[in-house]
Amino acid sequence: MSKLGLIIKREYLAKVRNKSFVIMTFLSPILMVGMVVLIAYLTKVNDSEKRIIAVLNESDYFTNDFLTTDNTGYVNFKEIDLETAKDSTANLGYYGLVHIPNATDLKTVAKRAFFYTKEAPSTAVVDALESVFQERLMQKKLVDLGVSTEDFASMEDQYEINTATFAGQQNVKGINEIKAFIGGGFGYLIMMFIIIYGGFVMRSVIEEKTSRIIEVIISSVKPFQLMLGKIIGTSLAGITQFAIWIVSASLLLMFVFFIFNIDPQGLGAAGLPTAGPANFASVPTSDDMVELYAAELFKIPWTMLIIFFIIYFILGYLIYSSIYAAIGAAVDNETDTQQFIFPIILPLMLAIYVGFFSVFSNPHGPIAVGFSLFPLTSPIVMLMRLPGGIGEGGVPLWQLITSIALLMGTFMGIVWLAAKIYRVGILMYGKKPSYKELYKWLKY
Repeated sequence: MSKLGLIIKREYLAKVRNKSFVIMTFLSPILMVGMVVLIAYLTKVNDSEKRIIAVLNESDYFTNDFLTTDNTGYVNFKEIDLETAKDSTANLGYYGLVHIPNATDLKTVAKRAFFYTKEAPSTAVVDALESVFQERLMQKKLVDLGVSTEDFASMEDQYEINTATFAGQQNVKGINEIKAFIGGGFGYLIMMFIIIYGGFVMRSVIEEKTSRIIEVIISSVKPFQLMLGKIIGTSLAGITQFAIWIVSASLLLMFVFFIFNIDPQGLGAAGLPTAGPANFASVPTSDDMVELYAAELFKIPWTMLIIFFIIYFILGYLIYSSIYAAIGAAVDNETDTQQFIFPIILPLMLAIYVGFFSVFSNPHGPIAVGFSLFPLTSPIVMLMRLPGGIGEGGVPLWQLITSIALLMGTFMGIVWLAAKIYRVGILMYGKKPSYKELYKWLKY
């Protein structure tokens, strides 16, 4: 084991003393914070843009229906023909022209209405215009049925059902999606760490193999010790870099927010989705609801989540980095690795995308449970489910134990298989391996 310790130390020091490693360790937080500031600035510039839409209304309807908002303004054209209105809209630089022709009834007017623009209009603008026509058509139908204008206005009140647990504790809308996003963030960190530092392990093996240093090294240590030492040493270097990134980026971000007076809440709101299962646009903003959301976020078992993040992080990285090391030993240059890389990354990508869709809709459904138990996807999908807790209402304890047990068993199996490929591959030169060749190596 003393030899393993020396290999770990050598790999760790070789990584942290590398000039590119040092430069990126201190440059990356600056780039990340700069990107956040740039996004905040661009969001502010984008929100400040106001679209002006001209309206040529030749009918007796929609007289006061197009109301100016913070992002959209309306200018009425009167007593001109359509072609003149189009030319005026283009010359004045307006966003578009709404033409409402004259007709005998509202339905015909709405059917013949057109929205003219220089190029394909924004979906948000089209939806806003369609809602004006839709509301007036609905109002007309209800009036024809005997519903008064006042009654129609009262019908527009939004309704949200109150929800609570059987114990009487009030639930808040969208909290499950927020928890999934939090767990997904942890899972995404694992995926990025595996891809970045697993590649480091692979390139390190290739470099030593092509320089023939590997032949000297394995005369003193076993191939398994060398492979494991590379994996652990590189992971420790990566953890060191990640820790520096998190601390320095957090401090730098707070400093930038303070100096430039950037509102983090405005930045976060800009990134929230507006459609789909994670629609937060309907989340109330009253002080009471803010307190409820804060209380729900505070109730997330953060300590437990961080502990299991570390467990899944270590096991997931060891599994994938062992595969990366085996690939590095099997090839002579990085170009030959392309045929093997995609099958490795595919389960990680599948975990992110399928995990989000399944956990958002039903965190206890068969897809979510299956992917959280499957060893190659469980480090990501299980972390998406864990913010809901363990036990009643959260992840059943047996699923968590089974997932970790499968991960550990898979790790031992993959390390054993990777070591067999590594043992043969590090001394093979001048031949591009195939999957058939790798299978033969497993039998040696």
